[in-house]
Amino acid sequence: MKVAHERLEMDKRVLGRSGIEVSALGMGCWAIGGVWRFIDIQAGWGEVDDNESIRALQHALASGINFFDTAATYGTGHSEEIVGKALKAHRDEVVIATKFGFNVNVTGKHVTRYATPEMVIANLRADCEASLRRLNMETIDLFQLHVWDYPVEYAPALVAALEDLVREGKIRWYAWSTDAVESARAFAAGEHCAAVQHDLNVVLDAPEMLALCEALNLASVNRSPLARGALTGKYTKDTVFAANDVRTDPWARDHILNPAFDQLDALREVLTSGGRTLAQGALAWIWARSPMTVPIPGIRTVAQVDDNAGALRFGALTPDQMRQIDGLLGRVIAT
Repeated sequence: MKVAHERLEMDKRVLGRSGIEVSALGMGCWAIGGVWRFIDIQAGWGEVDDNESIRALQHALASGINFFDTAATYGTGHSEEIVGKALKAHRDEVVIATKFGFNVNVTGKHVTRYATPEMVIANLRADCEASLRRLNMETIDLFQLHVWDYPVEYAPALVAALEDLVREGKIRWYAWSTDAVESARAFAAGEHCAAVQHDLNVVLDAPEMLALCEALNLASVNRSPLARGALTGKYTKDTVFAANDVRTDPWARDHILNPAFDQLDALREVLTSGGRTLAQGALAWIWARSPMTVPIPGIRTVAQVDDNAGALRFGALTPDQMRQIDGLLGRVIAT
């Protein structure tokens, strides 16, 4: 791991306007939350081993990863608790991002929407305090609105409330987890908006969002960088996921999984160039796509840490490889 660690020390990115230096690779902590439901959807990734989750978090840090992304919804707070437990002794070494905006029933393992947009703002402070308690930390580095389709007309009032939390030292910076470009633009009007979290992978590009991030100096925090595992080569369209795995959700299958499965064979040779694994090649595409990107693949085992962190030994894909992928996918290539 020494070589990987040295490479990671060189591979840093800046978290947008915050100026905070983070590892070019983050760790997504959705999967370590365990089983929970979002309205009527199984939203977790199946059963988890908390001890292995803690080992994975600590191994990620030892491997040079210092950016960890969680949410109040993940396991209805369980992911936050595990992150806090694993990283409490290393608070000065890590950058912690979490999310707010949904009604979290901890005991029922059930997440629902607040009844009105105004209630998201009214409950902001209580949601922040609850996350701080679970994380066992005094300040959240990046506090992200998790309601991807929150009405944009309420953004100014929510931004004002977030700025209050910044002044009080409860949070340092904030962001919106959304794939809507105009929503991200509205949040970016806030002084301490540092990022937008959105879907991005080699099959699911986001040119308009990336252009916005580059124009407004926002970090592009990338969820689904491995298409929920479809770009790792470990699964196929015939894979049957456990009933309590979010990948059984039709939206996940149609929007994330199947498009990646459909293109994987065509991309395999380029992504595995130079001895990369498929996952490492998929991450390499993201780094080459924009200097603003910080992919956060979901990790719940030490082995996954090693595979993903190993991507930084190879670095980003070359411009020629990026053009080759555009050609394979039939994308319009800029001249």
